[in-house]
Parts: sequence; C-alpha cells; structure tokens
Amino acid sequence: MRDVNIGIVGLGNIGSGTLKILAENADQIALKLGFHLRVGAVCDLLIDSKQIPESLGPVFKTNDWRRLIEHPGLDIVVELVGGTTVAAEVVNAAIAAKKSVVTANKELMALSGPEIWERAIQAGTNVAMEASVAGGIPIHTVLREGISGDRVVALYGILNGTSNYILTEMEQHGSPLETVLAEAQRLGYAEANPSNDIDGFDARSKLAILSALAFGEKITPGDIFTEGIRRLSPMDFQYAHRLGHTIRLLCAARQTPEGLILSVRPALIPQTAILASVRSSYNAIWVRGTYGEDTFYYGRGAGPRPTGVAVVSDLMRVAREILSGSPTRVSPFAHQRLGQYKPIPVTLQTRSYYVRFRVRDQPGIIAALSGILAAKHIGIEAVLQLPHENKLDLPFVITLEPTTEESVRQAAAEMSQLDFLLEPPLVLPMEPPL
Repeated sequence: MRDVNIGIVGLGNIGSGTLKILAENADQIALKLGFHLRVGAVCDLLIDSKQIPESLGPVFKTNDWRRLIEHPGLDIVVELVGGTTVAAEVVNAAIAAKKSVVTANKELMALSGPEIWERAIQAGTNVAMEASVAGGIPIHTVLREGISGDRVVALYGILNGTSNYILTEMEQHGSPLETVLAEAQRLGYAEANPSNDIDGFDARSKLAILSALAFGEKITPGDIFTEGIRRLSPMDFQYAHRLGHTIRLLCAARQTPEGLILSVRPALIPQTAILASVRSSYNAIWVRGTYGEDTFYYGRGAGPRPTGVAVVSDLMRVAREILSGSPTRVSPFAHQRLGQYKPIPVTLQTRSYYVRFRVRDQPGIIAALSGILAAKHIGIEAVLQLPHENKLDLPFVITLEPTTEESVRQAAAEMSQLDFLLEPPLVLPMEPPL
C-alpha cells in the first residue's frame, strides 16, 4: 500500500506541534495505518526561521501557499493559518485541486463550513476539522459517530481555555481581571488583543460548530447571544460561593418546545455541578441525549500538542479513506445536509438570576429596586451584602426567583437610570444543576 503525502500551511504553535508528532510518532502511526504519512511540503511566511525535524526526510519548503498546493503528489493539505481570509483561499484552492483538507480553523468552519463541505463533495475530496473545537477533546467524533444514534437535547460547554484560566485565577486568588489577563498574556495564554477570548467570540464560533453537529442546523455565529467576562470581579465569586455556586463562561445549547436557545455568557453554576470543577485552561463538554442521557468530555482545550494530536488523528482518518476509496464520506457536520436555522431569542428563557449592584449608599435603595422588580412581576429570592467599608461604592446582590430573561432585562434597563447606581446592574443567569 502506498504512502499518503501531506502539505502543511502555517507553522505556528499548532503547525509546529503537528510536525513534531508526525516526526516523533511516525512508527506508531504507521503501525495503526499500515502505511506512512509523509510530509511532502510545508509553507509559512517565515519559513526560513522554522525548524523542520530531520527525521521527516526531504521536505519542500515555501513561503507561498499556492506553490505548496501546486506541489506534485500531495494528497492532503493541512490549513493551520487561522482567520477567514487567506485560510479560506487555501482551503478553496486545495479542494479545487482535488486535495482533501484538514483544518483547525473554528472561525472559518463556523462561518462557511457547510459550503466548504459541499464543494468538497463535488470535488470528490474530504474535509476534517476535529481540532477546531476543544483541541484535545475528540468531541466532533463523539457527536458525529460515538453517540450519533442518540437525539441530543442539550449541550453545555466550557470552550475557551483563556477565559476559564482567567476566571479560575480570579476565583482562587481574588485578583482583578486586568491583573490576571496581563499574567495570561505574559504566559502566552492570551493574545495581545484578547477580545476574541474574553468577549466570547472564540467560544461562539465553537458553539456554532457543535450545534451543527448536535442538532443538524447551520447556525450563523452572529445569531448566538454572546456576552464576555469583562464586568466580572473577585467580589462576584465571593457572592457566588455564598450561594453555593461558581462562575464560568458557559456555552449553552438547549432544545425547548419553542425551539433552540443558544448562548455564550458568564453564568452561575452550582459548585456540585461537574462543570464547576473545570479549572485553568481545560475545556469540557456535557451532553444530554434523549436515550443515552448524560455524557461528559474533558481535556486540554488548546496547546500545540493536544491540538496537534487532533490534527494528526484527522490526517489518519482522511488518509485511510483516500486509500480505501470509500465512496460514502461521513460529513464533518454529522448530517448529510444542514437545515438553515435561526435560534429563538434567549430572552424567552426562564431562569433564576443573580443581580449585582454597586451603589452610593442612601436610604430607600432596596425599596426602589424592589418596586421596579414588582412592577415586572419578578420575585426576590434573597438579598446579600458582604461587609464593606466604602459606603460610596457599596456592592450587594439580589437573587431573583425564576423569570424570563426579557423581564430581567427590562428591569435592569430601568434600574440603570437610578441616580444612586455607579454602573448598570450586572445580571447573570443561575443555571440549574447540570
């Protein structure tokens, strides 16, 4: 049986990690496949500064991805550039050249994955994207094959390792977000511009992909309700602990009688819930099915080695298919065709809520707030105030009985006009035990 030849575009952290695994684990990979994966070509804008393992043998090197795709004999192109501009050109050109594609690009696949797959079908090639979500966790394979006989009704995940690292450091050490973010940037966990992570956009792309796999619907990332973690402070963890909860940036997808509700937002989850124990840069996904009920998946969500394993595993699967000549390829989205779907508004969901205030202390504050809540038919569950010396910047929390998101938003907007508030109320949902 002949070897399968691959070309890799992008030799950053993930690309370098992938090369290292292909070099150091070559014999084990060949034992599993019955043939070798050969790196025939690599491309990077800074190709002259990249170290290519000598054990890979002769490798064509270029800083022009077009020359890589034109290189003779390649069967698979690995796109590890990221983004939606050059990466899209690489993927589309590879498919047009009748080459299969492996990618770790969550943003591109969330925006254009179904269309890319359609082009691959027409070209008789394959597309694989396991590394695009939760790097070291094979969640695509789980949803596409492992539990494909079930009907998924809910999916909850911690899908951004940077945000989870920041939140757990704030929780454990009481440091403000700005301090922890600076440390995360120094350690390489966070980018110089951290918006994709701390504003929830990275997690949103990942949730769009998982929702397609779980529910068979093409979800536009911009249709997912998204809030980041910028407004959280150590005091929120203190209050959450008093309530028996913690706070995580939670990706949620739930089937309701009215339709599918999707959100990425910080939420209070019970400390007894399995997701509450997910700390630092780890990721986790909890899935509930109609028949198989609950399953849970946990591991490193990023990093060159865990993500590189996912890339190499995809390469092995696609390589087997190339040599077996399989006429029926399994869609990377687990469904032959995805429906076109717009999630129902998150404002329709009913939850208990945590509402944190910062005020200039004066008589009548609770009366004013409770009056607004009563007018919206919202019940108060509890009022909590931890000892605090500064009466000019006094924090306290009100927890609300189950109500609709729409009612809470209306009440919060009205409260924001009160002159004793130093900032708008922070409103977080309190999730039931998962």
